[in-house]
Amino acid sequence: MPHDQKVRLRGHWVKLHLSISTITAPVYACLFLLAILAIGRTEVYDGTIGSDNIEPYDVMIFFITLAYIAISIDASGLLRFLAFKVLQKGGAKGHRLFLYLYCFFFTLGTAIGNDPIVLSGTAFLAYMIRASSNIESARAWVFSQFAIANISSAILVSSNPTNLVLAGAFQIKFIDYTANIIVPVLFTAALLFPCLLYLVFRNEKLVPHVIDMHTLPDGEKEMDAVNPNIPHAGAGEDRSPGIGEILNPYLDRRHASISVGIMAATLITVLVINAVTAGGGGHPTPVMYVTAPAAVLCFCADLFFGWRHRHTTRAIAEKGRAAEERAAIEQELRESASSSPLSAATTANAAAADTPTTTLDHSSSETTPPSADARGDGTGAGTMSEKKPSLPWDADAVTRELERRRKQEAEQPKTLVSLARNAYTWWRETFPAASIVMSRLPFELVPFAFAMFILVQGLVTRGWVPVFAYGWDAWIKRTGVVGAIGGMGFLGVVLSNFTGTNIGTTILLCRIMQSWQQILASGGRAATDRSFWGAVYGMALGVNYGAFSSALCASLAGLLWRDILLSKGVVVRRLEFLRVNAPIIAIATAVGCAVLVGEIYIMRTEAPFVLLS
Repeated sequence: MPHDQKVRLRGHWVKLHLSISTITAPVYACLFLLAILAIGRTEVYDGTIGSDNIEPYDVMIFFITLAYIAISIDASGLLRFLAFKVLQKGGAKGHRLFLYLYCFFFTLGTAIGNDPIVLSGTAFLAYMIRASSNIESARAWVFSQFAIANISSAILVSSNPTNLVLAGAFQIKFIDYTANIIVPVLFTAALLFPCLLYLVFRNEKLVPHVIDMHTLPDGEKEMDAVNPNIPHAGAGEDRSPGIGEILNPYLDRRHASISVGIMAATLITVLVINAVTAGGGGHPTPVMYVTAPAAVLCFCADLFFGWRHRHTTRAIAEKGRAAEERAAIEQELRESASSSPLSAATTANAAAADTPTTTLDHSSSETTPPSADARGDGTGAGTMSEKKPSLPWDADAVTRELERRRKQEAEQPKTLVSLARNAYTWWRETFPAASIVMSRLPFELVPFAFAMFILVQGLVTRGWVPVFAYGWDAWIKRTGVVGAIGGMGFLGVVLSNFTGTNIGTTILLCRIMQSWQQILASGGRAATDRSFWGAVYGMALGVNYGAFSSALCASLAGLLWRDILLSKGVVVRRLEFLRVNAPIIAIATAVGCAVLVGEIYIMRTEAPFVLLS
């Protein structure tokens, strides 16, 4: 359905069309269930405040605040600058550049998560493909980037909200989580690369051995890099669109160093506090108490530097806005001139006046000079004939029209809409970094995630989750440790496409595992240490890898990735997403689960696992 709400009158009835998407569907479902009393206060409370060691509010505050710091690092230009250095290091060797970018995205995805990689890296790759002359399709580069960004996000708890839900549900220390999951992820990344390069994308047209890259003109190399955070920056200047952002990237070194320092201090503090509180046997301290002050500190730093350089940024924005307005007015005047017969005649006369009168003599190549009549004899008639008619879109006409429009706009009465628009313009031009980070924060994830928590809690209270848990218990009895790991990995990948992205899948599978432990305890039985932890870390692999499986809506990062590519002219269709990712997800899941099986058999025993209270 279209995003705009359409209202159609049919007699006495008004027909309303509501926009339903991956983001809004869970919210509508919760409202509907509340209306029919299928769920009530208990489900809403447990789905927002939390129960059974899953605290939704802590997860969401942690994710949003840490996302601010990560996106602030991206806004400083550091990620694009580092990508440019990787591009320089790889040079024209296609396979070597593919390897360098693969390792680069894996490293960054581990440190700051998949969302900043999607935000900055996707646009970088789209421009890089445009800057080359012999890469026919961006498929190999963008699909590999999306896969490795989600694979690497499985390593740290802070890299993905799904990891935080899982760690909280089973009271896992953050350092223990990383220690158990890092080996399967590293093996997956190492073995997936040759499969991508030599099997999935083996076509020379996708990843050439030698890449022919365009170069910037000498004049543009001397220009200062454009700050993409400032509105209208670079407008009206003679720059190569898109390519300049790669070959002459912007970097605010002071902004980058402060944001990176805050991110490093935040992650270290979170790990230390989590290890200390969880090691003491108590409930881990909510991580939002660390990330929220850190995000506020980063936000204040962005405001400080924005205010400090406000005169420069406002001047750049004003210059670019004036250039865009003049270009738009000139285009309008050209179009109106071409559609008017009188203006078309004036244009023709002006063009004729610009063309000198020449006579080609067969016996001579010189131009015959104009006659006295044509030159004029010094009288008024001759002077008038020398005057060149002005074009209806020349600089003076554009200036007059621009002044007229600005005067007309100034005379308009101020309204709430105009005041809000002016305030937003002032905010964007005065604090470009802070404003761009705030606009990129995934606030739409908040109602979506809370709605998914409430829906899953409704399944718990209505008895559906125990039914699924009995089925899981029967599966474990038949398949053992290998079935626990492979089954959870498979469910994590598949359900991510059907249960409201991988976040909803993680919530549901965690509840099933908790209910399974309660079923075993009520029957006087206990899962083995191998089968329980094998299932938990198999789930971690499945929900992270499931983001690049068969549907774009398997993760919110997938929807963001598609929209960014579409804005750069790269269209990713649903069937293409499935067809390209099918071998990638099969290889990644098989390798990750196989390595995890070996790790579990080496590191764990058949001793019974005791459910923590």
